[in-house]
Amino acid sequence: MILTINGNPLDVELLGDDPDAPLLIAHHGAPGLGSKSEPRMAFGPLSDLFRVLVFDARGSGKSGDTGPFTHEQWVADVDALREWAGAETFVMAGGSYGGFIAMEYAIAHPERLRALVLRDTSADHEHNDLAIANARSSDRVDIDEDMLMRMMEGRIRDNQDFKDSWRELLPLYGFTFDPAVVEERVNSTDYHYATHNAAFSQNLNHYDVKPMLPSVSCPALVTVGRTDWITPVSCSERIAELIPDSQLAIFEESGHSPPSDEPELFQQTVRDFLKTHALY
Repeated sequence: MILTINGNPLDVELLGDDPDAPLLIAHHGAPGLGSKSEPRMAFGPLSDLFRVLVFDARGSGKSGDTGPFTHEQWVADVDALREWAGAETFVMAGGSYGGFIAMEYAIAHPERLRALVLRDTSADHEHNDLAIANARSSDRVDIDEDMLMRMMEGRIRDNQDFKDSWRELLPLYGFTFDPAVVEERVNSTDYHYATHNAAFSQNLNHYDVKPMLPSVSCPALVTVGRTDWITPVSCSERIAELIPDSQLAIFEESGHSPPSDEPELFQQTVRDFLKTHALY
C-alpha cells in the first residue's frame, strides 16, 4: 500500500494476521538501491509472532523522492510509521545503512523500543576506508577505481551510472558468487541516484553514533557475516562492545547478508533472541 508519511508517499507492507501482536519495523539498507524486499526476506518469517512492517524508505524503491534524505528525516519517517501502526513500543530492525537509522532511532526514542536487531552495519563512517581496501584487494572483481570512488563518495552521475556501478560491486556482497543472481538483482532494482549521493556525500561525513551507544537501553542483537566486505566484523564487534545489553552473532558462512547466505541459522538466532527479549 502507498501511505503519505511526512509529506512523501511510502510503499508499505504490513505482514501478520494478529492485530494484537507486537510490532516489528525493519529498515532496508542501500539508500537509493534498497527496497522492502530485503527486510521482508530477513524478518517476514517472524510474522507468526509480530506484525512485521517493511517499507521502501524515502527516496528508494517504489516510494517518493521528496527530500530531505537525511538520517533525521528517515528516523522521523520510522516514528510516523510506528504511530500509523498504532504501537506505543516496537522492535526496530535495520540492515547495513538501515542499521544506521535503527541505531539513530534507538538513541532518539529509547522509550519506544522493546529490542533492537542490527545486521551488518557500523557505528561510524570509518568502515568506508575498510570497504575500499577490501574492494581493491578482492579477486572477484577487477575494480574500476573511478567507479569505486564515485560510489563511495556519492558522486554518481545518473541512474544508468548507478546501475552500471551496482553491477560491478554486487559480486562482493555474497558469501558465494553467482553471476546469474547478480544480474537478476541488477535488473530488478529501482535506482534513485540522488538519494545515494546525499547519503554518501553528506550524511556519512558526519555519521558517528559511538558516543551515544552506551545510552541505548533496550536489548540488542548484533549480527554480521564473517566475510562482509563493506561493514566488516570489526564494526559489529565495536557496536556490541558499546551497547550495554547486547549480544553478537557472527555467521561464519555469510557475506554482507546472513539472511540470504545462512537463512535457517539467521532465522533461529533472531527468533530466539526476540522470544527472550521482546515478547511481553
